[in-house]
Amino acid sequence: MSDTSKVSKADAGTEAQNNTAPADDPTAAGVAVVDPRLLVREEGLKGYWTEFTRKVKGGELGSLPVVIGLIIIWTIFQLKNDRFLSADNLSNISYYMSATGMIAIGLVFVLLLGEIDLSVGSVSGLASTLFAVFVVEHGMNTWLALVLAVITGIAIGALHGFFFARIGVPAFVVTLAGLLGWNGLMLWLLGSSGTINIPSDSGPVHLLGQSSFFMDQAIVGAYLLAGLGVVLSLIGNFNEQRRRRAAGVPFRPTVEILVRVGALAVASFVAAAVLNDSAGVSNSLVIFLAALVIVDFVLRRTTFGRKVFALGGSIEAARRAGINVPMVRITVFAISGGFAAIGGMFFAGQTASATLSAGSGNVLMLAIAAAVIGGTSLFGGRGSVWSALLGMLVIQSIQTGLDLLNMNQSIQFMITGGVLLGAVVIDSVSRRSQKAAGRA
Repeated sequence: MSDTSKVSKADAGTEAQNNTAPADDPTAAGVAVVDPRLLVREEGLKGYWTEFTRKVKGGELGSLPVVIGLIIIWTIFQLKNDRFLSADNLSNISYYMSATGMIAIGLVFVLLLGEIDLSVGSVSGLASTLFAVFVVEHGMNTWLALVLAVITGIAIGALHGFFFARIGVPAFVVTLAGLLGWNGLMLWLLGSSGTINIPSDSGPVHLLGQSSFFMDQAIVGAYLLAGLGVVLSLIGNFNEQRRRRAAGVPFRPTVEILVRVGALAVASFVAAAVLNDSAGVSNSLVIFLAALVIVDFVLRRTTFGRKVFALGGSIEAARRAGINVPMVRITVFAISGGFAAIGGMFFAGQTASATLSAGSGNVLMLAIAAAVIGGTSLFGGRGSVWSALLGMLVIQSIQTGLDLLNMNQSIQFMITGGVLLGAVVIDSVSRRSQKAAGRA
């Protein structure tokens, strides 16, 4: 059996090393855990409940804790200030979470390997500074400057990955050196003024500014995006059902697919209606969501994504399966650097400038916290890029809610730190539960 087919048995990643028996081996099939799709088809609603309780007892909580936490946070802030769930405030949350969220997407890849990248904040600041230098001081075309800045971030990430994967320097040390070194280069480029203002009418800045909306604030834009998401989800689910049925393996019933897509449709169109009550869907949010969809496809549906999960589950097992471990590691850090640079472009678009504070402060910590709070494991092998969205919703909601209550930023740090600790505790407990259930 090929290493691709070994890894593809587990979309979640951590089961990759457990599914080593060929799919057509009848003896292996006799001892396999009953597929939840079969359980649902045989028992109906009872099957759903049985599978849900099995997952909870086995520590497979998924995004359930963060969704519950988000509901609690929103309820508390709404009770404290009735403007929290207003259309304008929710629009602000959706806009300002995109920059750090883009950085968090890249960090998800690194965390899936069980590693860390401490340089993303400095790389994002350096990318925005390079963009400003190219455009303002050298008169370069803004789109070309943006591409060069992102390529620089990718190259920096690949350099970190090379020292980690080929030389053997721990990722913590390599990226800590990057945090300091690239921040120093950014300060040198900014010079004594410490700030380079970027023309507000330049392409990327105009595209990502706070007043830039999808289809120029047209109401149809938000509903068009919601409908597109629902249609793509429906097509994807039915295609998966068709493939699994043709392969003779368990598949989701049509009723379940319709219920899932229906729930997505309700959430999408409600969100579209709320954002339309404010000013529409910002371009930043559209690009952020598009990045999530594309990266989710890469991680769950491509050979490379399965290799990333396999390395996070067991490096030795991945190596024995024929996976080029150093190359995957270098590529992952290159992806992290690229998304850090894109996040820097978002920050530049929000402020129309490159400053000493770009990428500094709590940007790194919030990006890591977003990925972890959203459900990506610090221990590697388990997570999803959608954790960047969920985690940023939590963090940005806390920040915005405390601003409405006129509370000091120190309170925000303490609350965010407590939420992060809670997420890691849940992750650790769930891993122990999975080991006890024989699934880790």
